[in-house]
Formats: sequence, structure tokens, C-alpha cells
Amino acid sequence: MANKQQPPFLHLAELTASQFLEIWKHFDADGNGYIEGKELENFFRELEKARRGAGVKEITNASFSEKMKEFMQKFDKNADGKIELSELAQILPTEENFLLCFRQFVSSSSEFMAAWRRYDTDRSGYIEANELKGFLSDLLKRANRHYDDQKLHEYTQTILKMFDTNGDGKLCLSEMARLLPVQENFLLKFKEVKLTAGQFNAIFTFYDKDGNGYIDEQELDALLKDMYEKNNKKDLDHQNLASYRDSIMALSDGGKLYRKELELVLCGEPIM
Repeated sequence: MANKQQPPFLHLAELTASQFLEIWKHFDADGNGYIEGKELENFFRELEKARRGAGVKEITNASFSEKMKEFMQKFDKNADGKIELSELAQILPTEENFLLCFRQFVSSSSEFMAAWRRYDTDRSGYIEANELKGFLSDLLKRANRHYDDQKLHEYTQTILKMFDTNGDGKLCLSEMARLLPVQENFLLKFKEVKLTAGQFNAIFTFYDKDGNGYIDEQELDALLKDMYEKNNKKDLDHQNLASYRDSIMALSDGGKLYRKELELVLCGEPIM
């Protein structure tokens, strides 16, 4: 259920990053990364009221359904019946729209993984605040957006507040990947796979067939295929398999996927 208090800031033509975050948290009441179902109905009703002015008459059910259908056709880019973060950023543009800057900078899962490897400078398996600040600084420069230190700090803190689900002040791979469009976030495919350190070690040892301490492309192919079959994934095809493999291998060191990198993919964060 959405909160009953007045939704914040919907009347504004332009939002700060912090205001955008408050709106997102207000309507994504269950925190699943979408505005859907009753959340979506509440959002659309409140947006209509805010844009037409306070005190307007309630629209009829028939009119509401038609208007909402038109709204979803315009903004639900992947036609899944839900509004995700990037789609909301199109509906409610922020002052710099840093989320859309991110999409221009990192538009695919392979690019995202390469960016992760570049900005996780200490190879800790996390993007910490100072590393995130460097990432956002480069993003804004590439997008030719002006910013100052205060604004960069605000963006860094907003990203942390938005995606740091366990509140440890840093982002693991699965948290950072929520910046991607949902259809590009292949890590969601593994979110139901809960591995202990012992289980992960057993998997790595089994698929590192030659015992050389890393997983190569062929070994990763076998691992992905077996994981999907074991978890009853019916939508796996060769094209998907190749795409997931290429994205994961973007984390590798010259085609060698070491234990720590594979751990990030399967577990979302270091577990050792």
C-alpha cells in the first residue's frame, strides 16, 4: 500500500535529484524497483491532480482507464505494464537528469560491467562513495553537464540513498546494476539464487575443469546453461546465453574470470 500522506513535489516542472528520490520512494511502496498495480494507479491519479491543479473533480472510472492507457503507451517503453526508474525519469525530469546521463554513458549490461571494473579501483567488490563520485563526475563530463562540488556530492548521496539497500555506504554489483534498464539487468536472473561460501566454492571448482584458477568462456557457457536448467528457466536460448556470457566476461582479466569476479555475478557481492 502506498503511503497516505500527500505525495511530494509532483506539481513541479523540474525536480532536484533528492526530490525525485522522495517521489520514487513514496510510490514504490514495496521497494521492488517498479511502480505497478495499485501503486501505479495512485501515482497516475496524483499526477493528474497535480498537473490539472488542486481541487479538480475526480475523473470517472472510464475516463481514468482511457487516460491511463494513453499514459502507459507513452511512457512504458518496454510495455511490461509497470513504471521503472528510467521511465519515471522521463515523466518527471530532474534538473540534470543524471539517470538519463547514466543511460547514455552505460546503455548495455556489457558497458555497465566494463564501467564497474574501471571504477572499482581498489578491486574490493564494491563501489564506495569516493569511487562513485569519480564515476558520476566522468558521466556528467561526457554528457556536457555543468556541475559543482556541492551538486556532485548531492548526486552521489542520492544514488547511495536510492540503491544502497543495506545502508553500508557503498554499492555492491547487484545494487549498482539497478541503474540499468530492467531488461538489460541480467543480474536479476540470479537474484533468487542464494549461495553460501561453500556452495560457491563447489560451483567454481566444478566448472574450473582444468584447475587453472579461473573460468574461461567455454566453462562459463556450461555454468550458465546448467544454472538456468536447474532453476527451470524456460526462456534461455543461445542468443541470451551469449549475451549473458559477454556481459559477465566484461569483468574478466583478458578472458580470465577469477573467483572474485564470478562471486560478484552469482552472489551480488563478496561473500568470502
